[in-house]
This record gives sequence, structure tokens and C-alpha cells, in this order.
Amino acid sequence: MSTDHALVIGKFYPPHAGHLLLIRTAASQCARVTVIVMAASHESIPLALRVRWMRELHAAMPHVAVAGIVDDIPVDYGNDAVWLAHVALMREALAAIDAPPVTAVFTSEPYGDELARHFDAKPVTLDTARLLMPVSATRFRNDPAAYWEFIAAPVRADLARRIVVVGAESTGTTTLSLALAQALRVRGGAHGLTRWVPEYGRATSVHKLAAAIAHAQLHALARPTPEELDWPSEEFAHIAATQNAMAREEAAIGGPLLVCDTDAFATAIWHERYVGYRSSAVETLAEEDRGALYLLTHHDGVAFEDDGLRDGESIREWMTGRFVERLQATGRRHIMLNGDRESRLDTALTAVDALLAEGWGFAPPLG
Repeated sequence: MSTDHALVIGKFYPPHAGHLLLIRTAASQCARVTVIVMAASHESIPLALRVRWMRELHAAMPHVAVAGIVDDIPVDYGNDAVWLAHVALMREALAAIDAPPVTAVFTSEPYGDELARHFDAKPVTLDTARLLMPVSATRFRNDPAAYWEFIAAPVRADLARRIVVVGAESTGTTTLSLALAQALRVRGGAHGLTRWVPEYGRATSVHKLAAAIAHAQLHALARPTPEELDWPSEEFAHIAATQNAMAREEAAIGGPLLVCDTDAFATAIWHERYVGYRSSAVETLAEEDRGALYLLTHHDGVAFEDDGLRDGESIREWMTGRFVERLQATGRRHIMLNGDRESRLDTALTAVDALLAEGWGFAPPLG
């Protein structure tokens, strides 16, 4: 490896396999590489998130440094003043991390030679025709599902659209969410990677009740019932945080859609149900990982089944109403699912297809 210092610049909106090939090629040839993420303030993916992605993706390469800077200057390759303004921002980002002089500029764009000239550096231009990696950020933004294979795990974790199934006890949320995930998988392509996130709160209930039963038997006490379990407020915050973490883990290895059997938003409703008041801690967690679409399973027409953990048959109507109130109050996109299982699944798939048809809503980059 030489003593050269390579510069790689880009919007990384979002970062994809072509970007990673360019950076890793530079890293294989140069002793140091600086990646500058240049994001316009109006763009849909914040600069800080793009910088975080790039640092995470190159964490195992200590000679690769990542810096970020806001660049709201329009692109005009034929205007010297505009060129100087962009380059000034690059130099500002380099100075912020005390980078040495740039000796090589690696790009996959036709402007590579001109950019290198501004740094009095050697130009290295790789794969402008996108033959080695047939992807570009523009292509991805226009059709994320078609190019999903070209983005890495940290990016998937944030860009996968959460489809969240919520509802009162014994209204078919788990059945519906599993069926929906399977229906998406059989479509193939990127949707064949669709993952499903189980309800962590239910697992917590199972362990809590098992521990209470064991304690009762050891101390010759009456067998406890689910409604006798103690649910401190802080436990719901733990459940919500764990639910968020589970969703991120599954999204990182899955497809464009992630099906969730509940989320932190629903945990906040359960906090109200068991504790009697709202939790700001849980609701903060609910805002950290919002679903793109909520499917609310109505209690009408669904028989209550006591599986040994449920105790809320008498308040299912209240729960359904509370979900509606909070979904509306927080501006979450949602639909109500009624009818038999087949009808609910058909309605859910129609709503998911409508979401997909709208795309991800990326703001266009500065031209």
C-alpha cells in the first residue's frame, strides 16, 4: 500500500454497492482514504444518518475516515465559480478532520478528472458505465425494491418499511401478520426476503407468569393468574426498546418490507391498559422507529380465546377504540381490518400495495 491519500466524495443518497466498491478499491491502493458525504439540507435522508451508515460500513478499515458537510450549492459542471464553491466545502470537511493533502481522487463519475485537477491530485475513475455494479443512487431511489440487493445491512435497517399489525387481545394480530409476511415472500424477488418480527411483550408475559407459578409452588401459595402479575412502568420501556432492536435486526437482513406483530407504539397502549396512564419514555421510543403502515385488527367477529395469558376480553372494545384514537392523534397511516381471515389478508395486501406504489418519497437531489 502506498502513502497516497485518496479522496472520495458523494451524496451517498443512499450508499450502495457501487459506492462501497469505489471506496474499498481506494483503500486497497492508498494508505489513507477520506470519504466526504455531501448532502443537501432538503434531501430526505439526513446528513447525520448517511455519515453514520458510512462509518459503520467501514468500521473495520481504520485508514478510511468519513466526514460530512451540508452542500446546498446547485450542480453546474460548466461553471468555474460553482466548482470552486463545492471544492471549498470539501476542503472545509477535510480540515475538520485534520486530513493530509489529497494525492488521489477516486470517482465513478465523468467529472473525476476536473475534481482531481482542483486538488492537484491523480484522477482514478472506476466503472462510470456501471458494469461492475449495475446500480446508482438514482436507480435505487426510483425503485428501491428492484435494487434492494445492492444496499448493505445498516442501510436496510433504516430504509425497510415497517408494516405493523396491532389490535386488542385475541383479535388475530399474530395470525394476520404471519399470513401477510408469507404472502409477500411468495412474490419473490426482494420481497422473498420479507422478515417477520414477533411480539417481545408476549415472550415477557410467558416468562413472568412461569416465574410467578414456580414461586407460588415453592412457597405453597395459590397459583397466580395473568391479571395478578405486576407490570411496573419501567418494564414497558424495556419491552419497547427491545421491540425496536428486534425490528432493526430483522430489517437489516430482510427485504423492502418488514412485517411486525406489534411495535413500541402498541407497547405504549398496553402501558395505558396495565398501568393506567401514558408513559413518556415508551412514547419516545415509539417515535424512534415508526411504522409506515399500521393494520388494526377489529375485535368484531373474532371469538376471544383464552390461551392462559389473556385477561382482557371485557376491554377489547376499549382497546380497539384507543388504538384508533392514538393512531389518528400521532398521524400514523392506518387501516382497520374487518371480516374473516381471508378478507382481512386481502385488505391488508391492498393497503401494502398502495404504499409500495407511492414509493419511498425521496426528495430529488440538487441538480
